[in-house]
Amino acid sequence: MAAKKRTYANEPLGAAIERLMAETGITYRALAEKTGLSAGYLNHIVHGNRRVPSTAVVTRIGKALGVKPDYFREVRVRIIIEKLEETPALVDRLYKRLG
Repeated sequence: MAAKKRTYANEPLGAAIERLMAETGITYRALAEKTGLSAGYLNHIVHGNRRVPSTAVVTRIGKALGVKPDYFREVRVRIIIEKLEETPALVDRLYKRLG
C-alpha cells in the first residue's frame, strides 16, 4: 500500500513517521530492515524519546517510507537554519521584521 501523497508533513517527525507507517502498512520490524536501523531505535524516534536524528538517518527513513527527507518538518527547519547561518544579514533583517 502506498502512502497518501503530500508535499510536506505538518506534524513533528515522530507523528509523521507513525502516520506514514500506518498508511503504508509497514511495521517497525520491516522499517528497521529497510533502513538498517533497529526497531527499538525507530520506536524511540517515533515516540520522542530520542532527539531528532541526523539528516542522513531521516533520509534513510524517508526513503524506506517513500518520501524525500525534506518531507519532514525538522529537516526543513535544519535547511533554513543552515541557510540563515550562511547569511547573517538576512538573520538580522528577519529578526527586526519579527520583532
